Amino acid sequence: MGWFFGFKLHLICNEKGELLNFMITPGDVDDRKQLEYKAFVEFIYGKLVADKGYIGKNLFQRLFLDGIQLITKLKSNMKGTLMSISDKLLLRKRAIIETVNDELKNIARLEHSRHQRFENFVVNLLGAIAAYCMFPKKPCIHVQRTFDTQLCVF
Repeated sequence: MGWFFGFKLHLICNEKGELLNFMITPGDVDDRKQLEYKAFVEFIYGKLVADKGYIGKNLFQRLFLDGIQLITKLKSNMKGTLMSISDKLLLRKRAIIETVNDELKNIARLEHSRHQRFENFVVNLLGAIAAYCMFPKKPCIHVQRTFDTQLCVF
């Protein structure tokens, strides 16, 4: 998201639409920089689904060592890699973060360009995030995992 002050809001949410962490950066900073900060991803584990702006081999390896599997779509000039069916389905459900962004902008009225002071911008941002966290119904993905303990012998 872009504002008058030229900041980006980076969000991490779970499959229930709950915000786990957020970070505000200047607009000219690379998107991958945020995932390099340990404090931003310290409570995250498992799979992290992101858009193409977060692609990076070194970032993928560093997150993998921390127990986080980064799943992104490939850019047009990249070679294809093997991906499990469940990861492909999760990648298709990445639109949940766009729905969260839409609710923050339109319902919580986050996007506002008439701030005259930085403090007003930050108060409006934190107020919108707090309001979103109190919403009774958030966008979510219904995930059902089944563990098959059947042993196959050939």
